[in-house]
Amino acid sequence: MTQLKNKSKQIQISHYLNPQQTSLTCSKPSTPHLNSKSKKVKPLNSQKPQTQTNTTNREEETKTQKPLSPSTNTNMIAYLEHFVHGNDTEVPLQNDAVAALEGAASFNFGATSLAAKDFGGMKSAHPLALIRPSSATDVARAVRAAARTPNLTVAARGNGHSINGQAMAERGLVLDMRAMADEEDHFTLICLDESPYVDVSGGALWEDVLKRCVSRFGLAPKSWTDYLGLTVGGTLSNAGVSGQAFRYGPQTASVAELEVVTGKGDTVICSETQNSELFFATLGGLGQFGIITRARIALQQAPNMVRWIRVVYSEFEDFTEDAEWLVTRKEGVDGFDYVEGFVVVNGDDPCNGWPTVPVNPNQQFDPVHVPRSAGPVLYCLELALHCHHSDHPSEIDMKVDRLLGRLRFIKGLRFEVDVTYMEFLSRVKRVEEDARVNGIWDAPHPWLNLFVSKSNMAEFDREVFKKILKHGIGGPILVYPLLRSKWDSRHSVVVPDSNIFYIIALLRFIPPPPKGPPTELLVAQNHAIIQLCYTRGFDFKQYLPHYQSQDHWKLHYGDKWSRFVERKANFDPLAILAPGQKIFTRIPQPSICPSHN
Repeated sequence: MTQLKNKSKQIQISHYLNPQQTSLTCSKPSTPHLNSKSKKVKPLNSQKPQTQTNTTNREEETKTQKPLSPSTNTNMIAYLEHFVHGNDTEVPLQNDAVAALEGAASFNFGATSLAAKDFGGMKSAHPLALIRPSSATDVARAVRAAARTPNLTVAARGNGHSINGQAMAERGLVLDMRAMADEEDHFTLICLDESPYVDVSGGALWEDVLKRCVSRFGLAPKSWTDYLGLTVGGTLSNAGVSGQAFRYGPQTASVAELEVVTGKGDTVICSETQNSELFFATLGGLGQFGIITRARIALQQAPNMVRWIRVVYSEFEDFTEDAEWLVTRKEGVDGFDYVEGFVVVNGDDPCNGWPTVPVNPNQQFDPVHVPRSAGPVLYCLELALHCHHSDHPSEIDMKVDRLLGRLRFIKGLRFEVDVTYMEFLSRVKRVEEDARVNGIWDAPHPWLNLFVSKSNMAEFDREVFKKILKHGIGGPILVYPLLRSKWDSRHSVVVPDSNIFYIIALLRFIPPPPKGPPTELLVAQNHAIIQLCYTRGFDFKQYLPHYQSQDHWKLHYGDKWSRFVERKANFDPLAILAPGQKIFTRIPQPSICPSHN
């Protein structure tokens, strides 16, 4: 048991401390959205010119494809039925039905066991087939094939990091979008109006985007998430939030253009000026309106180094006021480039308490500095300042001291270290590595993510942080402010009405029962927190939402619900896409009987 506690300590510390791990950020583009027909596209360095995709050509290609006959559809479903009940550890051999479905030999199937579970580990749904598309054409074929059946659905699966089965499709088709990221053609650096962008596959991992952009060109996306083992299409279908969101907005704000396969099976290029309704609907749309097969992401010069800082507070009011002061400083004024925060237990618990704060293994948290008046939890601001080789160390020190001098943290509880930009953004990777070694990565993860209005945060602190969660959760409890002005209201994601709202993320990393508490107990704790928000009348929204009924979805979207439904009718009228979200039910079609001639 002692050994297990030590392992838990290593995981928790590595999430926040290890200089070789990463935390990510989000961004709002300062460059205009551009469509694929721009004549100013040119390659950077040795990259080949970007192939421009024309929606009309896509539509013409679609029209020339031979439709599947009724008998082919029936044979295809029969084949999938045979496949799902067969040996799930083997990839099935091609046959006539599969060849007819794909229309070419490039269509690949994988073992369905991969798609029957996700990172959350609390849901299970067995698809008829897992398809590994190599292109948007393959994705479109799969969607059109499903549309010709009575009730088949399609789910796009990224890296399987959803929590509540959002990327699953019970007895439907699951598309392994990671298969589309294997080709070099799916990564192209381009220049539009002298501003750099990168075109990447929707199935590409953000960690791969980081490595390629920084190592090859010294550039990086403006917007990230804390954990980079997520796909581009996956985070853009939600929002993508981290410590730079106060400056650039969520990841969705850095997108200039998308290639999307709609629920009708159409492949469409969209941007703010071209097919704009689909563009806005897809960003933060939970996969309900289309599958992202390509995204154009704005880039900026990557810093060389990062000054990584943590300071500790005993009073929640001081913590929030300082955090809000930092995120509301005018653009162009000296400030930190990254602002996050988290809650820690006021004690020596190696997984939830003082040891999780220092950013360097050689640093120690000295509790003598904690005031006697401190409550059961403390609060930590996590900050980062981007630096370049041309910056003199004394200038960096002066800038940091000037900014920290305004803050009211506990003197003596300031921790900082200089790391490379890649090390900073990759620090959470160590969490995954440690968790896999300890068997915790594959354990259930009953996580909860909320957006809560600034006006409700004091009460949330009293009732949740200081009572329900006062002993910790076996993982990070993130809490930091975001600015509503950085979120585009035309996107499908919804946030609280307040100008300042907080993200609260309960990221549990605990052993499965019997070593850890029952998963049902932790899920019930999440429900109790959500119910408290409802009962107290908080202005809040779930981030990465999960509901069991359409009534709850209506409440979630509020006055945006009618727009959401209208977009669904326009782009996925049969409700084929993303059934795991449980927002809409597949609209059945008349059964197609095979010909007996």
